[in-house]
Amino acid sequence: MSKTQKAGNSLKYISLVTLTLQNAILGLSMRYGRTRSGDMFLSSTAVLMSEVVKLFTCLVIVYVQSGGIIQLVDTINNTIVKQPVDTIKICVPSLVYIIQNNLLYVSASHLDAATYQVTYQLKILTTAMFAVFILRKKLLNTQWTALVVLVVGVVLVQLAQSDGAAIKVTGPEQNRLLGFSAALGACILSGFAGIYFEKMLKGSDISVWMRNVQLSLLSLPFGLLTCLLSDGSVIRNQGFFYGYDG
Repeated sequence: MSKTQKAGNSLKYISLVTLTLQNAILGLSMRYGRTRSGDMFLSSTAVLMSEVVKLFTCLVIVYVQSGGIIQLVDTINNTIVKQPVDTIKICVPSLVYIIQNNLLYVSASHLDAATYQVTYQLKILTTAMFAVFILRKKLLNTQWTALVVLVVGVVLVQLAQSDGAAIKVTGPEQNRLLGFSAALGACILSGFAGIYFEKMLKGSDISVWMRNVQLSLLSLPFGLLTCLLSDGSVIRNQGFFYGYDG
């Protein structure tokens, strides 16, 4: 095996471990954030702020890759302003991701961390199904078997936790049916948006970082609209960062 192949394999394993840790930490932190004591922050503002942070991060990376501020502005102008049809297409996953992230907060508010983590893994199933229908991919028998095992595992977890529709813990009252429905909706949206985004990446020469700049930039209006519609009165009375630490 050549050094290049070894480096490629090492990068794959590092990416796998990183993604695993990221998914685990995300679920645990979201659950903690929704059950901690004190004033509860608004999930709609948290979703919007995550898009702001992602936009800033991707802009920094594009800035480094392009070689300067002038080149960055030119890249944004050529990618977003001068390609209106392509930009409109990106609006679809932008809206979907905003809805999905808000649903995840609903799910994290009504499911314990373990159940939330396991249930949200159904996004693997929905992603596979959309890959088959949209990208015309063919799955191996072992892959179909793994998906069946995944579904069985989620069902078993739900059955084990079905001793009551609503329970009371240290945080607000929880409803498992609502939490599961929100997680299932998020899985479906995640699968669709992920495959849609993959198809757009394969159909153009725009970098993945610039695509993420487009996504975040177009997600901001949708996120702001969600804040105003769902929590507008609270934001006006308590402020945008109500419930945030610090």
